[in-house]
Amino acid sequence: MTLPTQVGVYGGGRMGAGIAHAFLVSGSAVTVIESSPESASGAHQRVAASLTRAAERGDPAAGEALDRLTVSTDAEQLSRCALVVEAVPEQPALKQEVLTAIETAAPDAWVATNTSSLSVDELAAALSRPERFLGLHFFNPVPASRLVEIVVGAKTEDELIDLARTWVTDLGKTAITVTDSPGFASSRLGVAIALEAMRMLEEGVATAEDIDTAMELGYKHPVGPLRTTDLVGLDVRLAIAEHLAREVGDRFAPPPILRELVAKGHLGRKSGQGFYSW
Repeated sequence: MTLPTQVGVYGGGRMGAGIAHAFLVSGSAVTVIESSPESASGAHQRVAASLTRAAERGDPAAGEALDRLTVSTDAEQLSRCALVVEAVPEQPALKQEVLTAIETAAPDAWVATNTSSLSVDELAAALSRPERFLGLHFFNPVPASRLVEIVVGAKTEDELIDLARTWVTDLGKTAITVTDSPGFASSRLGVAIALEAMRMLEEGVATAEDIDTAMELGYKHPVGPLRTTDLVGLDVRLAIAEHLAREVGDRFAPPPILRELVAKGHLGRKSGQGFYSW
């Protein structure tokens, strides 16, 4: 095993908690950093609940993993970490602020961002050591997903790319490696399918259930594009689509149905209503 003994995760939301889970059950000690005592408590609860579910499903590593978890609001707690993964919301300024804080707190650590669509090179512009930085794009839900997208920046060291591949393997997942480009490989393809599914729903081609079933049974997708959007969050999908439309072209322009649902607060599973009721 080549996983770092100490791993940091900055951001303990759904994705951050899932990333912490993956490293914990693989043997690393994990420090999660959050912005307030309340959010830190929520992050601890999310990781604990995820590990409990895994233990109930028979994962022997999950039972003792919680003992290696630390949750704090003090970024200085990252100083012992060899790897720190940033997992805050998809807001460039926020991510750059957090990445700078990570670099200050853990100057010797390798640093990764879990962004699903933002430019790794643009985020790296805030860092004094961009060669020690890349993207590790995990997928939701992290414990069950087998894919991690390694996103290589223009200045990323070859050593870090090689290490990242071994880390992903040691987590029991499969890596793909892509150069920094809008939407990378996975988000660009996933969003393209989801936006077309939304347009079909708008036009009355079929119900949400039947559109999803077409992809699940016809193309072996484990979850259809509209249900996946509900799981990801309609607001998250909207932000990614707007970014891709700016960077790649109008074919990624969000359809009216997506904007309307987000405006109503129908964000998917996390709000109880999206393309489906939850």
